[in-house]
Amino acid sequence: MIPENAGPAAVIVLAAGAGTRMKSRTPKILHEIGGLSMVGHALRAARSINPQRLAIVVRHERDLVEGHVAALDPQALIVDQDDVPGTGRAVEAALEALDAGQALAGTVVVTYGDVPLLSGELLTELVATHEFEGNAVTVLTAVLDDATGYGRILRGEDGSVTGIREHKDSSEAEKLIREVNSGIYAFDAAVLRDALGKVTTDNAQGEKYLTDVLGLAREAGGRVAAVVTADRWQVEGANDRVQLAALGAELNRRTVEAWMRAGVTVVDPATTWIDSSVTLDEDVRLLPNTQLHGATTVARDAVVGPDTTLTDVTVGEGATVARTHGSGSVIGPRAAVGPFTYLRPGTVLGEKGKVGAFYETKNVTIGRGSKLSHLGYAGDAEIGEDTNIGCGNITANYDGEKKHRTVIGSGVRTGSNTVFVAPVTVGDGAYSGAGAVIRKDVPAGALALSVAAQRNAEGWVPAHRPGTRSAELAQAATNDSSSTPASTEEGK
Repeated sequence: MIPENAGPAAVIVLAAGAGTRMKSRTPKILHEIGGLSMVGHALRAARSINPQRLAIVVRHERDLVEGHVAALDPQALIVDQDDVPGTGRAVEAALEALDAGQALAGTVVVTYGDVPLLSGELLTELVATHEFEGNAVTVLTAVLDDATGYGRILRGEDGSVTGIREHKDSSEAEKLIREVNSGIYAFDAAVLRDALGKVTTDNAQGEKYLTDVLGLAREAGGRVAAVVTADRWQVEGANDRVQLAALGAELNRRTVEAWMRAGVTVVDPATTWIDSSVTLDEDVRLLPNTQLHGATTVARDAVVGPDTTLTDVTVGEGATVARTHGSGSVIGPRAAVGPFTYLRPGTVLGEKGKVGAFYETKNVTIGRGSKLSHLGYAGDAEIGEDTNIGCGNITANYDGEKKHRTVIGSGVRTGSNTVFVAPVTVGDGAYSGAGAVIRKDVPAGALALSVAAQRNAEGWVPAHRPGTRSAELAQAATNDSSSTPASTEEGK
C-alpha cells in the first residue's frame, strides 16, 4: 500500500561516474562538504520528497559506494550500470530494476550524486509543475551569467521546450541563450520507458543519451516543459577539487546564514564552519575560527570559540568553550573549557565543572563543580563532585599493555604534580601533598604524602660548573652571606 504522503513513483540518482578529474582514490561522490558526502546530500534531497522507490546507479568503485549508500539509506535500491555508456543507459538500467515485479506508473525524477546543494524544495516544485501541467518531460533549468559549456534550452512560442542544444553545436544566436540544462528531470514513467527503448548509441561518443528522450517524447505528442531556478548553486556539480571547494563554501555560507536568522550570533561568518548535521539553540554565540562538525549540539547562551573545533560534542546551556579541540564529549551546563584544551572521546564534564588550560581528557567523567584547571591529563577516570585537581596532576592509566581506571571521590583536594597510578581509588574529602605518587587507595579524609628527605649538596655549582654565570652568582651570594654578620656587628 502506498502511503498517503507519497511523492513521485521513483527517484533515480545517477552515481556511476569515475570522476577522474578529482584525481583521488576516493570516488567523486564520496567526497564531503558540510560533513556529508555529495551522494549523501543527494540522497537526503531525494528522500525529502517522499518517493515510493529510490534507486541509485553505480559502477566505479561499486563495492565502496554500495557500502556507503547502504549505511546512509538502507532502503535505496543499488543498480549496476552495464558496459553500455551514457546517462540514458544508466536510467534505463534503474527503470528495469524498479519495474521488476510491477511496472512503475507516475512520475520518475532523475538527479545526480554530485549535485550536493540541490534542495528538496526545488525537487518538490519540479514534480508539482510536471504533474499539474501533465507534461511528458519537465526539465530543471538554470539561468547563468556565463553559460559557456552548457547545453542551451530551446523554447517554442508557447514556452514549451523544443530542444536542448549542446554548446559546441549551438549557433551564435543560440550561444546568447542563458538558460541551460541542469540534467535533472521529471518524466512520466511510461513515456520514459518507451523512449529509452528507442534511444541508440549512434553518435560520436557511442553513448545512450538521456537528452534524446525529450525529442522522442515530443514526437509522440507529449509536452516538454521546464522549471527555471535562478539559484544556480542548486544545479552545480563538482567535477574537481576546485568546484568541490566552491560548493562547500557556498553550502557553509547558507548554513551559517540560516543559523544567524534562527537566533545564533556568529561574530565572523567568514571563519566559522558548521556542518549540516549540527544543531544550535537560540542565543548561542560563536566566536571567530570556530568549526562545528558531526552531531555537535550547542544549547542556549553557550559561547564557543575562538579557535575551537568540536566534533560530536554536546555543549550545555551557558557553557563556555575557548580554544579547544574536542570530540565525542559532553560539556555540562555552565561548565568552562579551555583555553588550549583537548577533549577526547568519552569525556563527560558536569554542570559548572572546569577543564582548563593545557589539559587533555579521555574517557573520564567529571562531576558537578569539579575543576581540572591546568597542565594535566585525566584518562580512564571518574571524578566526583566539587573536587579540585591541582596543577600538573595526571592519571597514569596505562601499564604498557592494559588501561586501568582511577576513581577520585567528591570534595577531594590534590596538590600540584600528583600522579595517580591506576588502578587506584581516592575517597571523599581526601587530600594529597605536592608531588605525591598515589599507588595505593586513599581513605576518605586522609592526607596522602610521598615524602623523601631533601638533601642539598652545598657548593656543587661552583665546584662542577666553574666559569658559568650560575657559578659567578652563587659565589657572589656566598661571599655576601659570609660578610653579613660582621656588617651587622659594626652597625650595633
